[in-house]
Amino acid sequence: MERAKISPFQLFALIFLFELGSAIVVSLGIGAKKDAWLAILLGLASGMGLFFIYYYLFLQYPNLPFTNYCRKIFGKYLGWGIGLLYTIHFIYAAARNLRDFGDLLLASTLPKTPLFPINTFFILAIGYVLFLGIEVLGRTAEVFIVILLFLGVTGNLLVHLSGNVNYDHLMPILEEGWKPILTTTFPLITFFPFGEAFVFTMLLPYLNQPKFVKKVYLSALVSSGLILIYTASLNIAVLGVDRVERSTFPLLSTIGTVNIAEFLQRLDSIAIFTLIITLFFKIIIFYYAAIIGIVDLFQFKNYKKIVLPIGIIILYSSVTIASSFAEHIQEGQKIAAQYIHIPLHIILPFLMLVIVLIRKKLRSH
Repeated sequence: MERAKISPFQLFALIFLFELGSAIVVSLGIGAKKDAWLAILLGLASGMGLFFIYYYLFLQYPNLPFTNYCRKIFGKYLGWGIGLLYTIHFIYAAARNLRDFGDLLLASTLPKTPLFPINTFFILAIGYVLFLGIEVLGRTAEVFIVILLFLGVTGNLLVHLSGNVNYDHLMPILEEGWKPILTTTFPLITFFPFGEAFVFTMLLPYLNQPKFVKKVYLSALVSSGLILIYTASLNIAVLGVDRVERSTFPLLSTIGTVNIAEFLQRLDSIAIFTLIITLFFKIIIFYYAAIIGIVDLFQFKNYKKIVLPIGIIILYSSVTIASSFAEHIQEGQKIAAQYIHIPLHIILPFLMLVIVLIRKKLRSH
């Protein structure tokens, strides 16, 4: 598709920003109540386990995107159909995250603005970066990861200085046992957000130093996972479990509690800027993976010609995917996790791994 390459740090920044996505502002892991941090930790471990399946497949075909070596493993026709299924999944995932972005702005800052124009302007900005290529995307990630870290440090410092943090809200550990933790970890947190990094199997061939794939991927996964653990714990420590459960975007409420000397107040913009940055990269990665898949499957010579059509599909899907935000969340938690993520992120990759191992075994004999 493109002959451009990205550096290991650029790949790290892309994975890091992608993993934070909308997970950093929603009530991630709250099904485990006070033990949300433990559910996220187990989800991180599960996501790292899934990575080694993807990594082994990548080592067999280091110069090909996932949709291409689907055909080499399953055969020309079946593999083509499976590759198309994954491409549709990437479009659907981009649309879901675009809907997350629009609904957050509607709920926080633009309550009287229709959803469609908000999503339109955002997808146009994303499409413009994609039109410029993956090198520009990589450099953009390098800049915004620094901005995001600055916002994070500033926001956390202000929350602690405001005196609203009470870590007693996190005690006692395992108050309700392991069951709510395990049911929250799998399948929800395993796939959102950690399993979603599967999409990078489409981008790994663009890394200019393939030997760093494992180190970069795992370090980005662990770093983002630790930040999500800390953020979930901070939300509970400031708001309490009951308020986090009732809140659609608890990070907004946490930042909103800042009140220093009746001067520093209403700092919700920190959380909003954080979400805009992280969701920008989450949407753009899914969007770009879908374009790579279409170019690979249909053998287009110039990917730029399909940037706009795919963007229009993502935009239309984002506003029609659900009639309300509550329905949108329910669809993601119950339908997508069971009927999309498990087959596409576990079953099919594991089946591909088994086929590759069997073929290698037969060839060795």
